[in-house]
Amino acid sequence: MDHLFEMHRRPVFVIGFSLPFAYLLSFVFEGQVLYGLLAYHNQSFSGYIFPAILGHFAGLLSCGLFVKSFGAARKMMISGMGICLLATLPFFSIPTSLWIGGLFVAAYAGGCYLAAWGYYLKEFIPKNERLQVCADVLIGSNIVMIGIQVITLYSSIHVGLILSVFCLVAGMLFLGRLPLVVRSGVSSPEPMVKRVSSNVRNTLSMLCLFIFVITINSGLMYQVINPAFEHLTTLVKWYWAIPYIVAIAIMRNLLKQANRSYSLYFGLLMIMATFVSFMLLGRGTTDYFVINTLMLGACGIFDLFWWSILAEMLEYAHNPAKVFGAGLSANVFGILMGGILGYRAIFFQFTNAEITVIALSVLCLTMVLLPPLNRRLFLLLSNHAYIANYENLDRPQKADVLRKHIPLEALTGREQEVLELILSGRPNREIAATLGIAESTVKTHVGNIFGKYGVVSRAELISMLLKSQGA
Repeated sequence: MDHLFEMHRRPVFVIGFSLPFAYLLSFVFEGQVLYGLLAYHNQSFSGYIFPAILGHFAGLLSCGLFVKSFGAARKMMISGMGICLLATLPFFSIPTSLWIGGLFVAAYAGGCYLAAWGYYLKEFIPKNERLQVCADVLIGSNIVMIGIQVITLYSSIHVGLILSVFCLVAGMLFLGRLPLVVRSGVSSPEPMVKRVSSNVRNTLSMLCLFIFVITINSGLMYQVINPAFEHLTTLVKWYWAIPYIVAIAIMRNLLKQANRSYSLYFGLLMIMATFVSFMLLGRGTTDYFVINTLMLGACGIFDLFWWSILAEMLEYAHNPAKVFGAGLSANVFGILMGGILGYRAIFFQFTNAEITVIALSVLCLTMVLLPPLNRRLFLLLSNHAYIANYENLDRPQKADVLRKHIPLEALTGREQEVLELILSGRPNREIAATLGIAESTVKTHVGNIFGKYGVVSRAELISMLLKSQGA
């Protein structure tokens, strides 16, 4: 990556994206500024919150359908912030039908520019540094959000709205200072990106399912836990996101050396302790410190986990907006479902013990999903790194890789050709087209190769052969 960008533009990158994200956190996505405005005008929360979440979900999920290049992503970032700015203006007056419409539009546009950020992350930041940058943006946006909430607490709700809008304007100014394009580091070759796209889709689908399930408890938090402590107004305003920020700051450095799945298990234990504490403790200040610290600390661990995983997957994605948007939309959808579940629990007057049982049931499902997800992520991210290295080897070096486990003579000539194409990341259909043979014949050769190497899948074969290549 260009040294000047590293030294002088990295802070611009982080600040430039932290600010518009802070707007979403403080206003659109169940932000305290929005809640304050609704309370000030005696408006129903549910009539606004759920449309906003749906709009945000739709924006995240659909952005990749029409943003297919870095240039389009840049336009989306700028125009999306501008649309959010215009859609927020009706909230400076008394409530009208424009409020719901404006909130939905702002949420949709915010989802679009958040998904489009995937292009910026892939374009500007090397893969091995994306975890730290994601952590910096998450921390920065939450610090700004807390600042807005505290200033609002000691002034007025409309000052908070002005500050939220200022985040959009400042974000556009910072965004304009970034170069039109900077190629950071070495990306996967485009043909390889296309070849591995099916593996990325399958892994992304499983990751999205995991994100959806685990964030159901976040939705429960918004609807059940947070309202239980709303009488601690001042404390909630400034402390709410502090554990989240601290957890991300700690994990930002630890995850560089540790297995990310270990942090998830720790986070799951924190969630379990959260709902057990909510069931057993009271509703005082100390109780809030315990429950909120556990809950938001766990949320910080989870968010950094999947933000960093999605950021790494961008390396093998033809459309970063689709990958980033799909992952984050699963987060939003989980919060929506958890919110609906929490709303129904309150409506039917569930006891704290019953709510805890629901949360622990979700955790059990999460624990079932985590091991296979962790294995699939490892195989995807590591094996495609091996494949990229393998493609840069010359033929004698590639032959050495194949000889490390069995003699090449154990394979027929055609099997050697098929094996080389497997290690280049090609599916059976492309292997058949390259060699001019039937796809069924390729499947037969692949089965023979698996038997001779003692493996049962492509992922296992690639992992066994290439992780020891030393390239």
